[in-house]
Amino acid sequence: MEQTKSKKGGFTSAIGFILAAAGSAVGLGNLWAFPYKTAENGGAVFVFLYVACVLLIGAVTMICEIFIGRRAQANPITAFKKINKNLGWIGLIAIVVPTIIVCYYSVLGGYTVRFATNSFWGNADNLGDFAGESWQVILFTAIFMALALVVVMAGVKGGIEKASKVLMPALFILLVAVVIFVLCLGEGVKEGLSYYLIPDFSKVSFSTLLAALGQAFYSLSLGMGAMIVYGSYTGKEINIVKSTGMICVFDTMVALLAGLAIFPAVFHFTSKAGIDTSTLDLNGIMLMFETLPKVFESIGYIGNIIEFFFFAMVVIAAVTSVISIIEVASQFVIQKFKISRKIAAGAITLITFAVSIPVSISLGYLLTGKAQMTIFGLDWLSFLDTVTNTIFMPICALLSCIAVGWFIGPKQAINELTADGNKFGKLEGFISVMIKFVVPVLIAVIEVFGVVELLFPNGNFDANGLGIVLVSYLLFGLLIGIYFLFIKERETGTNADELLK
Repeated sequence: MEQTKSKKGGFTSAIGFILAAAGSAVGLGNLWAFPYKTAENGGAVFVFLYVACVLLIGAVTMICEIFIGRRAQANPITAFKKINKNLGWIGLIAIVVPTIIVCYYSVLGGYTVRFATNSFWGNADNLGDFAGESWQVILFTAIFMALALVVVMAGVKGGIEKASKVLMPALFILLVAVVIFVLCLGEGVKEGLSYYLIPDFSKVSFSTLLAALGQAFYSLSLGMGAMIVYGSYTGKEINIVKSTGMICVFDTMVALLAGLAIFPAVFHFTSKAGIDTSTLDLNGIMLMFETLPKVFESIGYIGNIIEFFFFAMVVIAAVTSVISIIEVASQFVIQKFKISRKIAAGAITLITFAVSIPVSISLGYLLTGKAQMTIFGLDWLSFLDTVTNTIFMPICALLSCIAVGWFIGPKQAINELTADGNKFGKLEGFISVMIKFVVPVLIAVIEVFGVVELLFPNGNFDANGLGIVLVSYLLFGLLIGIYFLFIKERETGTNADELLK
C-alpha cells in the first residue's frame, strides 16, 4: 500500500524523472563555467577528460545517490538512517548544503531574469548599474524564487515533472537555435571554434585533470541531496542505470553546445570591432552579464532577439536547478513536521530569500567597487559558494559512495538494482570496484586539492583561506552534533507521510 502511494506521489514516467534530474544537473555552471574552463585548460583535451570523468566519477556517484533515495522512499536523513542509524547525519548535511546554495544561486537567477526581460533595451555596460541598485536585484531575485516556488508547491507530479517536461525540451531547442545562428555569423567563427575546441597541450597538466574532475562533479548536481530526493520519488519500473546514462548525456550535450554558442559569437564580435579577445573577461559572471551582452548587441536588432532567447534559456536552466534544491529541504520539512507542501516550500523560500538579500548587496558592492562587504576576503556569494562547492559537496558525495560501497555493499546494491531490471552484465565487477574504491578516492582528491588551493593559492599561505576551511569544518562538526543530540532517536518521516495528508 505504501509503495503504491509513493509511486502515485512521485514521478509517473521514466522520461519525467530523467528530464527533472537533467534539469537539476543543467544549470548556470553548464552555460558559463564549462565553456571558459574548456578554453583555459587546453580545449578539446579538457573536453575529453571531462567526458571521461563524467563516465567514471559522475555516473557512478549519481547511481549511488539515486539508489539511496529510491530504496528508502524518503528524505535524505531517513534514507541514510535506513542504511545505518548512525549515518543519518549525512542526510542532514545533504539537506543543509542545497539550502545554503539557494541563498546565493537565486541572486544569480534574478540577474538572468532581469537580463532576459531587458534584452531589447540594452544590457551592454549595464551590469554595474543594475548590481548597484540593491532594490532591483532584490526584486528580480524575488521574481526568480517565486517562479521556482510555484512549481515546488504544485508537487512532484503536477509541478516538478510537468514543468520539466516543458522547460527542458524548450531549453534544448533554444540552445540549438542559438548555436545554429552563431555558427552562421561568418567572420571570426572559425577562430572561435579553434579557441574552444583545438587541443592546446601546453596548458595540459595535473591541474587540468583536477579541473575536469571538479567540473564533472559539480555539473551533475552531486553531493547536494537533489538526486537522493528525486530518486526517492521513483518506482522500481524506472531503470536507474539507463536513466543515469541519459541524464549524463543530456547534461554534457548542454555544456558542449553552450561553448559552441559562446566562443564563436565572442570572436565574431572581436573580429568586427577590432578588439583583442584577451581584453574581454571570459570568466564566470562577467562572461555572462558583461561580455555576452556586448557581443549580441553588436550584431544589431537581430542580436537583441538572440540575446533574449539566450537569457531565456539561462533562466530556464537556473529555474530547473533551483527547483530541485528547494525541494530537498521542503521534502524533509513536510515529512518530519507533517505539514502541507505549500507551507513547507513557502517557509524554506522565505528563509533563503531573507539570506539572499545581504548576498545580493555584497555582490553589488563587489561589482561596483564600493566599500567591501566580505567574509574572509570574499563577497558573501563567493564565500557561500566556496563552502558548499569546495568543502561540503565532495564530502557528501564521498559519504554517499561509502554508504553504498561499505555499508550496503556494492554486491548487495547491484543485486537490488538488477532485480529491478537494471543490467550491468560483465561490468558488475568493474562497477563494484568503482563504487567501493576508485570513485571515493577520486572524490577525496577533489576535496583535498580544493582545501589545499584555499590554504595555499598560488603557493602562498592565505589566512582567509584558513578561516574558510575552519568555519566549514566547524559547521560540519556542528551538524553531526545536532544529529546525534536531537535527530537520531526521532522519527524523520517518509514519502508516505506527505501522501497520507
